[in-house]
Amino acid sequence: MISTPSENAQARLLQGILQGDKPVQRRAIAKAITLLESTRTDHRAQADELLTALLPHTGQSMRLGISGVPGVGKSTFIEALGLYLIGQGHRVAVLAIDPSSSVSGGSILGDKTRMERLSVEENAYIRPSPSSGTLGGVAEKTREAMLVCEAAGYDVVIVETVGVGQSETAVANMTDMFVVMQLPNAGDDLQAIKKGVMELADLVLINKADIDANAAMRAEAQIKSAMRLFGLVNNAMGAAQAADFDKHWHPQVLQLSALHSKGVDAFWAAVTQFKALQTANGKLAARRQHQALSWMWERIDAGLKLAFRKDPAVSALLPSLITQVGSGQLPASTAARQLLAAHSYRAPDAILNRA
Repeated sequence: MISTPSENAQARLLQGILQGDKPVQRRAIAKAITLLESTRTDHRAQADELLTALLPHTGQSMRLGISGVPGVGKSTFIEALGLYLIGQGHRVAVLAIDPSSSVSGGSILGDKTRMERLSVEENAYIRPSPSSGTLGGVAEKTREAMLVCEAAGYDVVIVETVGVGQSETAVANMTDMFVVMQLPNAGDDLQAIKKGVMELADLVLINKADIDANAAMRAEAQIKSAMRLFGLVNNAMGAAQAADFDKHWHPQVLQLSALHSKGVDAFWAAVTQFKALQTANGKLAARRQHQALSWMWERIDAGLKLAFRKDPAVSALLPSLITQVGSGQLPASTAARQLLAAHSYRAPDAILNRA
């Protein structure tokens, strides 16, 4: 059987990711992620084939999610960490999520400009992607992009979130370790005990600690107290409980100065300890399994929503119901039930391929 040009291109792309020299591999990774992000039906089918072929070569990296408010120093820290890790013999991939405008829909995608030194390193790969309206601080195809980078041999994959504050929890459900960055003077004591990202954090970093050492110490104490309130730390336990306690990871709080690369080595030591403990007690494998299943259900939800919007019966009803809801003639909940009742709940193949 004669292979088609698209099959040959797909095979070259796969080989470029897995076996190509570094310039060829970088181009192949970029093309693969662009293919994954495409909404064209034929591209979606090709992307599915590519991911299936890459899957046996994935799973060997350490996946780090970095979150924090804008201005906390995420990009500066990631560059300092990346340079440190490359010096230790690692290969580092950074997936930086850039916020998309709610007006124009566009993104600046300027994260490479904030990581000038890291972006020119041979053993680093930085890919900025638009959030495109996806909630949770990540892009829709971030998980797939992580797998491509892992298959290419990057043993540390870092996801830098948009930076919108307390709602960035999606990255915790796609990485091995969720790191939250805080500023020494980010607010009053209540800032340290907000639920959301804080109770999901595996590690809290207080950046710019060199600016105000006293404020950094206060912030560290406040966050540790908050973790005790969350039940993440227990000081009163017997010997047997203490022995079991030591077999599991418990969130830590570290101070650092990313600008001066101080504390980066201590951070990586904590990451190494985290990976060793979570691997030994089986929690890392269980976490990844749970994430894979969550990913499947998320794609099902996205596919069903797209199928619903494309349903002819729904399209026919929608204009009049929108008018009635907008004018106050019909409750929104009633309109929603009518539209759901009209939907056939069977997605065409073209819709399924885009999900």
